[in-house]
Amino acid sequence: MTRQQLVDQIKQKQTYLCVGLDTDRSKIPAHLFSHPNPVAAFNKAIIAATKDYCVSYKINTAFYEAMGVKGWEALEETVHAIPSSHFKIADAKRGDIGNTSSQYAKAFFETLPFDAVTVAPYMGEDSVRPFLEYDGKWAIVLGLTSNKGAADFEMRQLKSTNGEAHLRAEYLYERVLRTVSQWGNPQNLMFVVGATQAEEFVNIRSILPGHFLLVPGVGAQGGSLQEISQQAMIPDCGLLVNASRAVIYASGGEDFAEAAASAAKYYQSEMKSYLTI
Repeated sequence: MTRQQLVDQIKQKQTYLCVGLDTDRSKIPAHLFSHPNPVAAFNKAIIAATKDYCVSYKINTAFYEAMGVKGWEALEETVHAIPSSHFKIADAKRGDIGNTSSQYAKAFFETLPFDAVTVAPYMGEDSVRPFLEYDGKWAIVLGLTSNKGAADFEMRQLKSTNGEAHLRAEYLYERVLRTVSQWGNPQNLMFVVGATQAEEFVNIRSILPGHFLLVPGVGAQGGSLQEISQQAMIPDCGLLVNASRAVIYASGGEDFAEAAASAAKYYQSEMKSYLTI
């Protein structure tokens, strides 16, 4: 999916909601276990109920890989159930030496019909480059995450270089954003920025004025949609805000799909009030 196609969907639906399908088999309603693949059945019902209120779905592959073959079958069924109008993200956090990353890219962009893959940048450009070599596909690079451990590396300040002692020392995450943004462009690179890092969004937009940001952490993790939207939205929106548990587990009963639709509609309504496109 191209950037313009994504922006057109945002404009048409007046939402920038991404629904996270981080489906935990232990949390789905009991009545679904009569299906051959309960996780796939759950996901299909969620997709059917929420597709009018979101523009994207994010499948966290860990929840599927943990189930072995059955989980991978559920992942395949799920991604094929997502309408072609929606931006499909494999939240796989891949990133390895070039020939290995090439195989990861092939898996998600050729074998499976994902539009984007989340990528860890630690190993450098050659580990990210293979994901940028597909037309209409995206690498979504980890920028500033919302977990407590972000303080271990991402928020560490680097030593000032000669002649720059008067400047604030650069954070590692800032160096990552500046460097990685040169490897691709706003048409094939997005960055993950956690919603609970709201105080950094103005600074991040000064570094990445034109890139889309994937923002997890709204809902169950406590991120503020209003604050994110006010500080990080750009003329064509430039945001995909992800909600997972707050949508897919809105109810644990047989009305789970209806409850998910209500939750997604609530987010869509709020997002519409912030959009200017």
